[in-house]
Amino acid sequence: RLESSILQPMASDWTVLATASAIEDVGQASAEMLIEAGCDIRLPKKFQTHPTAALQPLLASVQGIYAGVDEFSAEVLASKEAAELQIISRWGVGYDSIDVAAATELGIVITYTPGLLDEAVADYTFALLLGVARRIHTGHLSMHHGGWSQQWGHDVHGKTLGIVGCGRIGTAVARRAAGFNMRLLAYDPFPNEAAQELGVEFVSLKTLLQQSDYVSLHAAVTPETEDLISAPQLQHMKPNSYLINAGRGTLVNETDLAACLNAHGIAGAAVDTYHVEPLPVDHPLHSAANLLMSPHQASFAAETGHRVSHACAQAIIDLKQGQRPQLVLNPEVFESPNLRAVLA
Repeated sequence: RLESSILQPMASDWTVLATASAIEDVGQASAEMLIEAGCDIRLPKKFQTHPTAALQPLLASVQGIYAGVDEFSAEVLASKEAAELQIISRWGVGYDSIDVAAATELGIVITYTPGLLDEAVADYTFALLLGVARRIHTGHLSMHHGGWSQQWGHDVHGKTLGIVGCGRIGTAVARRAAGFNMRLLAYDPFPNEAAQELGVEFVSLKTLLQQSDYVSLHAAVTPETEDLISAPQLQHMKPNSYLINAGRGTLVNETDLAACLNAHGIAGAAVDTYHVEPLPVDHPLHSAANLLMSPHQASFAAETGHRVSHACAQAIIDLKQGQRPQLVLNPEVFESPNLRAVLA
């Protein structure tokens, strides 16, 4: 835990609730920034994804939130506990757990950190791809338990990579794949020039699934993309292909994926994000065949963590000091008569 001396400034006029666990390790310097700016930092008893019922009681007399992936529903934002809340500064890029429209209507500023995590997540995505393709995870487990079990994997170089959602992170993954001389396909409603310059060919989702040896998910979460990869889509994939998800857990129907892996419908999968986190101990993915799993840590590179933590804290400090933060998700809030912040 953070040292108590750091949490108790000499004089503070803002209370910041920190639910992103980064503030205790790579974000320690950002905690000091907040203290120096006159903020008192409030920590939850446990760092976890707080659903509405658990989050609401923590918001009393809080002006800013150094936020993880907590559920900021319209109900919790409109609660009496959140009456003083002026800013939700999201540590990261995902905001599907925040009711942006409700926050804007209430005059609450939302900031996030797009672009800062791209390279770290792309690195990790390719690490997952290489790891599951070459059976690094099963080799490690065998030797960790005193065994010596060699398994045949599949080549990566010269194969076809399909990128579902080819924005900033998807394009960064494509750059890495180009170094492996991979053929690059993408499915995205908005093809981008940077990806096309890398040789990415934009195709339909069905074509991508049918032709790809590796499918990597980076699409945004919308009602249309929830369970985007379910049994029908998995059936389009080749038996010797792999699915990699370092994007959002809700893009994949996890029950269907587990069934597909156990039936050897595809060669394997690597997953870093889930519908429910932490993953329940009785979840079917725990017993799925040839599945490499990690605990939502694609962005956990120390250098990147320092930069994101700094940006997360700076947004809160800027608004506290009457300035518009950079990287505001809902800039229209500044035109609202309900804006809670007082700008200089």
